[in-house]
Amino acid sequence: MRPKHEPGHITDLSRLKAFVNPLRMQLYRLLYAAGTATASQLAEHVDETPSLVSYHLRKLAEHGFVTQASDQSTDGRERWWKVSSEEGWGFRESDFADTPEGAAAVGAVTRGMFDTRVAQYRTYLDQKSAWGQTWTDASFSSEWLLDLTPSELAEMSDELQALARRWRERGKAARAAGDTEGREHVSVHVYGFPFRP
Repeated sequence: MRPKHEPGHITDLSRLKAFVNPLRMQLYRLLYAAGTATASQLAEHVDETPSLVSYHLRKLAEHGFVTQASDQSTDGRERWWKVSSEEGWGFRESDFADTPEGAAAVGAVTRGMFDTRVAQYRTYLDQKSAWGQTWTDASFSSEWLLDLTPSELAEMSDELQALARRWRERGKAARAAGDTEGREHVSVHVYGFPFRP
């Protein structure tokens, strides 16, 4: 059986609410992919002012999601940021379902995450031809209709997370060894949820 709270899982409502703002979610995802960046660099990607991006980065820092990457700063005029944990974060809806405010925050965050993922996939589809055959042949989109119990679905989720962690570590080790030829950021979206036909 899964542990109730795993490392990186949010159980505090104020931390979860930090991601109700869609711009913060977008900034976190960009920073996670980039490794380190300044507010000005991130502002170019989200078409916002550096001052607004700085404000939202400070809010994410208040809740422990990002931190200053002081080793990147060369002149002290601009702050460099990085995510606090490469493991990311997650939450269980049941930790927040006992209050209307918690349920509303969960709904806003999960919808925001979904909207961000859909937008990212649509961008890929719009730019697919520019990636070339090697990448388009390697990319995938799949759906499987399974008959599972809640505990089996949870077990499958744990296995998929372990698989993704293994591949993430493989990519990080390759980059650290200088193996960057042909290596790109890859986004993998897998959903598992009950439905009744």
